Amino acid sequence: MPQSNITSDEVVVRFAPSPTGYLHIGGARTALFNWLYAKAKGGKFLLRIEDTDRERNSPEAVEAILDGLRWLQLDWDGEPVSQYERADRHRQIAMQLLADGNAYKCFLTQAELAEMRETAEREKRSFRVKSPWRDRDASEAPADTPYAIRIRAPNEGETVIKDHVQGKVTYANKDLDDLIILRSDGSPTYNLAVVVDDHDLGITHVIRGVDHLTNAARQTQIYDLMGWKAPQWAHVPLIHGPDGAKLSKRHGALGAEAYREMGYLPVAMRNYLVRLGWSHGDDEIISTNQLIEWFDIDAINKAPARFDLQKLEAINGHWIRTSDDDELYERINHLLPHIPHGDAISQAFSLGAGIKLRALIPAMKERSKTLLDLLDGAKFLWAERPMAYDEKANKLLDESARAILGKLIPSLQHLPDWTPVPLETAIREFAEAEGLKLGKVAQPLRAALTGTTVSPSIFEVMAVLGEPETLGRLKDAAG
Repeated sequence: MPQSNITSDEVVVRFAPSPTGYLHIGGARTALFNWLYAKAKGGKFLLRIEDTDRERNSPEAVEAILDGLRWLQLDWDGEPVSQYERADRHRQIAMQLLADGNAYKCFLTQAELAEMRETAEREKRSFRVKSPWRDRDASEAPADTPYAIRIRAPNEGETVIKDHVQGKVTYANKDLDDLIILRSDGSPTYNLAVVVDDHDLGITHVIRGVDHLTNAARQTQIYDLMGWKAPQWAHVPLIHGPDGAKLSKRHGALGAEAYREMGYLPVAMRNYLVRLGWSHGDDEIISTNQLIEWFDIDAINKAPARFDLQKLEAINGHWIRTSDDDELYERINHLLPHIPHGDAISQAFSLGAGIKLRALIPAMKERSKTLLDLLDGAKFLWAERPMAYDEKANKLLDESARAILGKLIPSLQHLPDWTPVPLETAIREFAEAEGLKLGKVAQPLRAALTGTTVSPSIFEVMAVLGEPETLGRLKDAAG
């Protein structure tokens, strides 16, 4: 693979998911760390789809991953690379290792391997394949006997991983297998494919989960046998649930698209995810521009991070309150195709409810933690008459309250200016004339117009609903 546009001192990182499902939280954080490091260093962020497992991989999963990255606004450089499509290149390197004497043909059968494994278990020692074919001539094998290709890994000494997160990690070579790099069916193995692809792509830093740390040792051995320079390593900690156990669906281990559907903002997700294992002092709220300026892999913590949905919600609430109103409205429109009843809401928007919602966003976002909260609080805008009242609103609209609303209607008819200030003036004057406190009028008014007891300023609500709709709902409530 050509390495055009890649200079010798340029940082090049990659995100390499396996397309077996959605973009889960751990994968999203890994992608974010890589993306931030590339942005921080003025480098490149590449995307490689490790799709060699044809039985478990699917085009739908690939698209789900790409969709998740797009939603998080983690843009990658160039076109995504398919690992499967590079299998010929992987086989080429395997053959080169074989020709150079750095690999050998292994004719061990499955039965022989099973026996070796049973012996290791019986002797209570770790299982390490010691193939007799390492030192035997392949011509001794019966004709047409299938074989795998294994690297001729060193038996003595150590393989040392200098990791930006984990520090210096040492593996005794005697404890590492002669890794299979080409299976008997001719298919390349994961570790060979990763090394070849990372080398050909010019990857300078590999940032991935700590569960790949042992693979770093195996891959380093392949780099050494090929005479290639290994990348710098950064193996980030796993994400645990609030209880310290491995993150699962009950903790929030969902796909990126699930958080979109729950009404979270990309900027909030980036802000929260980066804090799972990385910190900049005590800063909790960090803009993406600040993240790019501050991020460095040497500041990633070694200990597992804990996923806290309440903290994510709090951070999301901050970004909703501080977001541009037009941007929020656009986000809501992008959200609608992905939520239940979104089509119906979208249709209501096209009939005028969207304009009404946009007008109320400044007031409604102050009390919303997610976009769903905002939509839920605004559903009265497209509610059909007669209004359905929640329990509290229904209790508030007793006979006395309905009578007050009935008396109020004439005071609102034919107002020359249907805007918040004149509306407030008219209602205050009505309350004073009736000898009532403002709340005695405003509370049933809110219940009648929104079906709830909580809303933005009722005068703003009336202005946005418009005169015909407001008076219609009041007449319905007054009976």
